[in-house]
Amino acid sequence: MKHSPLLSSLLLALCFSTAGAVQAETVLKLGYTATNDSHYGVAANVFGEELAKRTNGRYKVQQFPSSALGGEREMIEAVQLGTQDMVITSTGPVGNFIPATRIFDIPFLFRDYTHARKVLDGQIGQEVLKKFPAKGFVGVVWLENGFRHMTNSRHPINVPADVKGLKIRTMENKVHMEAFKTMGALPTPMAMNELFTALQQGTVDGQENPVPVILSNKLYTVQDNVSLTGHVYSPALLLMSSDAWNKLSEADRKAFLEAGKLAAVANRKRVNEDEDKGIAVIKGAGVKVVEKVDIKPFREAVKPAYTVYAKEFGADAIKKIQDVQ
Repeated sequence: MKHSPLLSSLLLALCFSTAGAVQAETVLKLGYTATNDSHYGVAANVFGEELAKRTNGRYKVQQFPSSALGGEREMIEAVQLGTQDMVITSTGPVGNFIPATRIFDIPFLFRDYTHARKVLDGQIGQEVLKKFPAKGFVGVVWLENGFRHMTNSRHPINVPADVKGLKIRTMENKVHMEAFKTMGALPTPMAMNELFTALQQGTVDGQENPVPVILSNKLYTVQDNVSLTGHVYSPALLLMSSDAWNKLSEADRKAFLEAGKLAAVANRKRVNEDEDKGIAVIKGAGVKVVEKVDIKPFREAVKPAYTVYAKEFGADAIKKIQDVQ
């Protein structure tokens, strides 16, 4: 069928306009293991909203919560390969790719949230992020899970001796494993998306995670005891594929970093809110909660592990973190 010159011009213009609209929006796949209503979901939602706002809708974040794209390690590998654009992950499996991140998983390294956030947002944390691009990642921003606590189905944990002999799921991270081994536990590394079933079936006796993670994954429904040991601060990361990052203009990179900072603010606020309310929820489910734990014996119990940590990271590097005010 022949069209008039005017109609042909209009159709051609429409085709170019439609093609331009399609090219204008880039959809980024962002995966994480927690639910969308978790502290990870809050970070993902704010990041997506702020990024769209700062790029006039040219970038859209498509979320895949609840391990829809696999466990943390699987998603990290996918981001490294460039088959997945972004992931929000704990630092547990990240240490297998960027060993320098393991230093932040040393028990009793951080005094409190203020201390931990100053280290990660400051020179030390930013220097560690500079190591990521060489491995195929860009660390957009440090997020967090909170301070980790112990849970188990055998008995309350009041002193380090109570940990002895317990089969405890740890992150896939030798720093965590060394600490529990020192206390006499049987550390069992396991992906987060396998943990609930393992606790339910008694494959492991217990686990250790921050309150927001215990809540969002409903781990308290398959555990009888929670002890607020706060033995390790657990950072998290918003990681992006270097392939995807390298395609961005300088202006867009700035937009990603700005959106990441706002996502971190929202994430950290939610972590503190979950901790404030979470203990009541856990108690309400009939779980025994040891709230006042004397931390000093636990610090002493893991001291031998510091010899191992000093060999790996350097005593000076550890002290530098501890000295941040």
